[in-house]
Amino acid sequence: MAEILVLVEHVDGEVKKVTLELLTLARSLGAPSAVWAGPGYSADAKARLAEYGAEKVYVADSAEIADYVVAPKAELLAQLVSSATPAAVLLAATPESKEIAGRLAIKTDSGVITDAVGLGDGFVAEQSIFGGGVNVRSKVVKGTPIVTVRPNSTPLEASTGAAAEEQVTVSLSDAAKGAKVVERVKQEKGARPELTEAAIVVSGGRGVGSAENFSIIEKLADTLGAAVGASRAATDAGWYPHQFQVGQTGKTVSPQLYIAAGISGAIQHRAGMQTAKTIVAINKDPEAPIFELADFGVVGDLNQIVPQLSGEVEKRK
Repeated sequence: MAEILVLVEHVDGEVKKVTLELLTLARSLGAPSAVWAGPGYSADAKARLAEYGAEKVYVADSAEIADYVVAPKAELLAQLVSSATPAAVLLAATPESKEIAGRLAIKTDSGVITDAVGLGDGFVAEQSIFGGGVNVRSKVVKGTPIVTVRPNSTPLEASTGAAAEEQVTVSLSDAAKGAKVVERVKQEKGARPELTEAAIVVSGGRGVGSAENFSIIEKLADTLGAAVGASRAATDAGWYPHQFQVGQTGKTVSPQLYIAAGISGAIQHRAGMQTAKTIVAINKDPEAPIFELADFGVVGDLNQIVPQLSGEVEKRK
């Protein structure tokens, strides 16, 4: 089968879930080869990649790769595209990896597709574009297909691969060293999953009414093991931090379950969540646009419904 490169997303040596999704997706189209860039590679990381089907692991664990911003990873991938001639390169649709994909496309004279929510035979990608108003199918017609895929777009499926290691040395150009990392500040990680990677997201909007009332949204999220999101109206009002905003000017999520409480469903918000597999809307306005998108809708006061929902979930644990 044709080789498909998958850039590994990792933090402190721990492989992120989106990489396992990409390996699962790549396995349906060819033979996945994981590309590890930067320090932190270990036997545990290799085992994790093998568990989800990596037939080969290209290891470039030089600390120098992490010393500079983005460009070294693009040069590493360009080198592998030249030497391994893969059928495609898959990356996560994260801000950093989308920039890597763009740089790689220039270096290899290839086409690039970003924010895919599906990938089929012939590397035909499914995308939601123009603020979520149009769904399209796209295909790279020049060079090596480079595709970034949104987290949670592919259900995880374990299938053991050989994970044969191949050490790779990359010589960085002067251009790749143009922006150097001079300091890193570690953000404290809470108990909840990261918003863009969470399988379940519970979001609150203007209908929540206040910052204090967001506690019921957080309670439901914690009961479900979910991440918390918010609409632009809620974050602009100062009820919840802006880093949790879901929407066209916030973060894009594609969870298995998305619960929208007190969110009207304006296009700005829909653009950031409408690719969720199952959408549940809770709103007191039966004419709210969110119900056009929802798989399940509850008309009523969220201040009564959400606590009841939390209680019912707890009973069934």
